[in-house]
Amino acid sequence: MWPLVLYFVLVLLLVTGMLLVSYVLGQRHTSPATGSPYEAGIVSEGSARLRLSAQFYLIAMFFVIFDVEAVILFSWAVAARESGWAGFWEAVIFAGILMATLLYLARVGALNWSTPKSTQAAKVRR
Repeated sequence: MWPLVLYFVLVLLLVTGMLLVSYVLGQRHTSPATGSPYEAGIVSEGSARLRLSAQFYLIAMFFVIFDVEAVILFSWAVAARESGWAGFWEAVIFAGILMATLLYLARVGALNWSTPKSTQAAKVRR
């Protein structure tokens, strides 16, 4: 247990030392432009609090899920000979479940960016 405690103490000393050295040796800027936010040297226009649709986050989550699926299938492909037929059928079942999930998401309409005009018209009438 003492090596872990020693490790934490050394990490804390290192972090404290780096912060202290940067504070002592760091540059001090008093220019008014120093505190202004910018991106790539361009002064920002508008608010940084841009509201995005929930569908944007759904698409991002789907991307992460199916990206992880691609990594898992790639690692299976690398070890395909060692895993044998059992590994092959496990990969087929895994890909089948993901395909069923994708079909379900498409059927429910979770992958559609725009809403159908009939639903928009129905919402306006109500």
